[in-house]
Amino acid sequence: MSNQQDANQPHLKRVLGRRDLVLLFVVAVFNLNVVPSIAANGGVTIWLWLISLGLFFWPQGIAVIELAHRYPGEGGVYLWAKEVFGDFHGFLSGWCYWTNNMLYVPTVMLYFVGVSVFVLGAHHQALADNKAFAISTSLVLLVVLAVLNIVGLGIGKWINNLGAIGTAIAAGVLVLLGVVISSKTGLTVSAADFRFPHDPRFVLNSFGVICFALVGLELASIMGDEIQEPRRTLPGAVAWGGVISGVLYIATTLTLLLAVGKNVNVLQGIVQAVGHMAGDLGIGWIVPGFALLLSLSIAGIGSAWLGGSARIPFVAGLDSYMPAWLGRVHPKYATPYAALIVHAAISMLLCVIFFAFSSVQEAFQTMLSLAVVLQLVPYVYVFGALLKLAWSDTRAEGVYSKPVLIAAGMSGLVTTVLGIFLQYFPPTLIKSLVVYELEMVLGTVFFLGLAAYFFFIYGRQAKAASELHEVS
Repeated sequence: MSNQQDANQPHLKRVLGRRDLVLLFVVAVFNLNVVPSIAANGGVTIWLWLISLGLFFWPQGIAVIELAHRYPGEGGVYLWAKEVFGDFHGFLSGWCYWTNNMLYVPTVMLYFVGVSVFVLGAHHQALADNKAFAISTSLVLLVVLAVLNIVGLGIGKWINNLGAIGTAIAAGVLVLLGVVISSKTGLTVSAADFRFPHDPRFVLNSFGVICFALVGLELASIMGDEIQEPRRTLPGAVAWGGVISGVLYIATTLTLLLAVGKNVNVLQGIVQAVGHMAGDLGIGWIVPGFALLLSLSIAGIGSAWLGGSARIPFVAGLDSYMPAWLGRVHPKYATPYAALIVHAAISMLLCVIFFAFSSVQEAFQTMLSLAVVLQLVPYVYVFGALLKLAWSDTRAEGVYSKPVLIAAGMSGLVTTVLGIFLQYFPPTLIKSLVVYELEMVLGTVFFLGLAAYFFFIYGRQAKAASELHEVS
């Protein structure tokens, strides 16, 4: 009977190898779009990067490898929390992971808009602040990425891979220009620039954004049924992807501080820095090409998070906590097309709503802040799962020893909770503290309330209807 049920379950194709995973981690973890908003807080952010890499990123890698080894399969953070803490906690973890990306994917679209206008030339840069242009470009890109992911990871993964390559090249160009400028003019930053400011409120907000920037190692595990030999492939890919991403983050932040200091535009900061340094070196002609390359990288980021996080409602649909049609697989392409369409449609709606009440840059910051809170909630479960397994499991079936699991779990859990709390401090661009706090609190309550509705009301009704149908 169980074999027959397994045969009736939708099956996904195993198309992701080790190289694909390393590139996926780079494009998902190393997101240049958050670097400008972090660098805007000055040299102190370098210390925050180092703290976050040690206390959050390292434990994250251990957690992903350990939990993926113990609980392989499609779903990642959803599956892990469900297996360790129960059905509701699994659903809440997966729900926050998914809804955070509903907010985060639009910020990636906005970043694409801010960068792509440089391809058109210097006279078109103001288009990035034009609401009509920004929203229309964002919607078109969302549609294109959704279609490519529906066609299949066999094709969609190349957008991710090209994005990773574009990200690495763009970061390399940025850092190389910084090294050349420094060798010619000397350093423009001093030790004083790396001290904590007297008013640390804005810096505290960036700590949560840094933790948010470092998530992504779990993304491949959400596609666990689509990885070739996951237990052998995943550990090495996590290690290489993590090291590359951490080095790139610190190097690009330092270069931005060197090039433009704290006066960084949160949407155009990378191209702004490259343009500034290239102009000083008399090679300003490289800016449009660099912007095109970075635009490709951003499209890859959007594709990776759109395609990866859509697997959450796909699995939830199979478990009957959300409408069952979300668990449908395309008959030709074998992809969760219904979940992908819903994710893209909701992201489009959120783009329209936030643009209606905010400027382009403020909309970016507000959506990013709320996305950070929702993104870090699943990590409370991830690190909590490590601690629970370490204290309660007596079988030696995992990858790491009990002391390692406890150290990683404690470090990651404390850092995650702190990152969530500090996110309610306003970032530098926010003009009204009251409006910001209201949006953050109401947004958090709204998304968590929806999770409770789907699990306790919709899920129970769906299961009751299913049981009644079986009896009849």
